[in-house]
Amino acid sequence: MSSSRLPQPRREATQRELTRRQIYRRRRIVVFGGLGLLLASLIYLPLTLLAPLHPAVVTVAAPEEPAPEVPALAFPGYGASAIGAVGYPGVLAQSGVITPLPMASISKVITALVVLEAHPLAVGESGPTATMTPADAALYGSYLAQNGTVANVRAGMTFTELQLLELTLVKSANNYTMSMVLWAFGSQETFLAATNSWLSAHGLTGIVMVEPTGINPANVAPADQLVELGRIALEHPVIADIVNRKTADIPQVGVLPNTNELLGINGVDGIKTGTLDHFGANLLFSADYTVGESTVTVIGVVLGGPNHDVIDSDILTLLGTVVGNFTEVEVAAGDEPFATYETAWGDTSQAVAAERTTLLTWAGAPITTQVETDEVRIGDAGDDVGGVTFTSGPMSVTVDLELAVDLDDPGPWWRLTNPAELF
Repeated sequence: MSSSRLPQPRREATQRELTRRQIYRRRRIVVFGGLGLLLASLIYLPLTLLAPLHPAVVTVAAPEEPAPEVPALAFPGYGASAIGAVGYPGVLAQSGVITPLPMASISKVITALVVLEAHPLAVGESGPTATMTPADAALYGSYLAQNGTVANVRAGMTFTELQLLELTLVKSANNYTMSMVLWAFGSQETFLAATNSWLSAHGLTGIVMVEPTGINPANVAPADQLVELGRIALEHPVIADIVNRKTADIPQVGVLPNTNELLGINGVDGIKTGTLDHFGANLLFSADYTVGESTVTVIGVVLGGPNHDVIDSDILTLLGTVVGNFTEVEVAAGDEPFATYETAWGDTSQAVAAERTTLLTWAGAPITTQVETDEVRIGDAGDDVGGVTFTSGPMSVTVDLELAVDLDDPGPWWRLTNPAELF
């Protein structure tokens, strides 16, 4: 018997010991493996089931808006002309002389605004009363001798501030314009100082006023600043109300027709005529138009026309082309898509316009589109997810974007089987 061989009982004991160790080792592997798996599950499950989702990928697809075709503006071939509109800064277009030209009685618009700043009125108010003096009566003959527009006056007549404004802006009576200035400021010099301050405060530094009526050709203005003057005048409710009247009924004087014979024709509702013997006819005008669903208030001026019949006809022709240069464009139909959201789990939803939207354009100006989208992970149909801004010249409009359909959570199975999409 070899001395290296163990006795049978000992070999069996050793084998049993090895078996027990193997069983123990296997049990340890199973136990610790199970604990490891349990621990991993306790970590993995909440990490995947509760992990925040990545934002959906968004693709913007904003259509290009075609520029509308418009007619050429039919400016008169004399003097100076300019066109603007409420809501549009500056002038939209101008033609002719750009240096200051005589305003004539358009000066009275400035005079009325300066008087109203010193003695404010609201629509429906008549204001304080002025009594005419012998000096006021003498103004009649003085202005008549200069071939200026006048209205009858006698010492002792009384007029409210509103009636003096009507005599100034409707009848364009030079004598009553000066009487109003003397009543409001005491002297022409004080009035001119206030006028210069008012012009400077409103940025109308190209306008020169040497007297309140416009009978002096040294009262001059560039056409573009007269458009701005028209805009300021229409913003004052008392002025806007007076210049739209076809007549003024003044006790002791009578029913006086407005010197603006275009009132009520093709939308014209203001503002002031002007005439000088050695210069010609002027008109500062406004007109309201409906373009699609929009309302446009046009402000314009023509200076230096041969006479008022010619200038009135030319202004109506010009206004026809001005209206043709305004175009209302539908930039977004209701539910029109401007972007698409796509999630990692395959859901998609378009971002659509919340409502139909239009934009008013001028002179065929191009329309630019800017789409802004929010981060979206999940959401319900109708949720606000951004907006689209359309711009043409100085005008812009924004429409909200909303989800067309739901973007649902992918659910636990997708989360558990797509960890790479989560971490």
